[in-house]
Amino acid sequence: MTARRHRPVNTYPLYLVPGAIALLAVIVCPFALNVWYSLTRWQGVGSPHWAGLANYRQLVRDTQFWQSFQHSLAMVVAMAVVPTVIGLVVAAALFDFVAKHFGSKPAAVLRACFYLPQVLPITVAGIVWSWILAPEDGSLNSLLKAVGLGGLRQDWLGDPNIALYSVMAVMVWVQLGFPVVIFMSGLQRVDPALHEAAELDGASWWQRFWHVTLPQLRPEIHVVLLWCTIAALKVFGAVYVLTKGGPADATEVPSYFSFSTFFEKTQVGYGSAIATVMTLLILALTVVGLGFQTRAEDAR
Repeated sequence: MTARRHRPVNTYPLYLVPGAIALLAVIVCPFALNVWYSLTRWQGVGSPHWAGLANYRQLVRDTQFWQSFQHSLAMVVAMAVVPTVIGLVVAAALFDFVAKHFGSKPAAVLRACFYLPQVLPITVAGIVWSWILAPEDGSLNSLLKAVGLGGLRQDWLGDPNIALYSVMAVMVWVQLGFPVVIFMSGLQRVDPALHEAAELDGASWWQRFWHVTLPQLRPEIHVVLLWCTIAALKVFGAVYVLTKGGPADATEVPSYFSFSTFFEKTQVGYGSAIATVMTLLILALTVVGLGFQTRAEDAR
């Protein structure tokens, strides 16, 4: 009598258990708890009191929230739009000029230099930039004075009229390395024969870049814009270290508004409502962005 053959046991679901537990513990449960708090009136002590959608109705009428949201849109420009445009040009220059004339190692070193702010802790970067932009003895004002442009010195982080632009400039510096790395990776899969054919037809570098390189980098552009936009909507550390939302709420963004409302004003329910709205907005943006990216890849 032949031995009965046993079917192999599918053990792959077991490997998903640690990730599922971490997802529940770190994301799902805290978010569900945050949604619950957003439906209450609570100051962090005692028992929460049910408030229903009162916090969300207050949020709709809160001019300070909408002002912080406008600042968040400015951060999208600084962290997504500007780095994407500059990153495309820098990546193309490193790939087409530096790598071809000086070798791949110098291009790799320069790429790493651009990416360094991404791996630098934002607290360290913020402290260094606060020294650079200090009004009295900051490096930027000292340099302007040394070159005879002392009249351009400003209180870069203390003037409500320019503080937001100063933070935006810092965030361009922080965010630029990510697009450069992604685009240089994408440039390696572009068929060189396309550039050679365009060059034989008399196309300039800019024409080859616009008509050949950019269409080939559409997937990378979608990824960069999506990730950088999400990072801009949830930016917190740089604002906290550089300005703490000031002066006069000139640099306050929704994440810092939620933090200050939750911990400093101890309006836990209202702070949770702000965080919930921004989380749902980022989730919706992610779903839409991935949908556009999938549609673009299917159309190729």
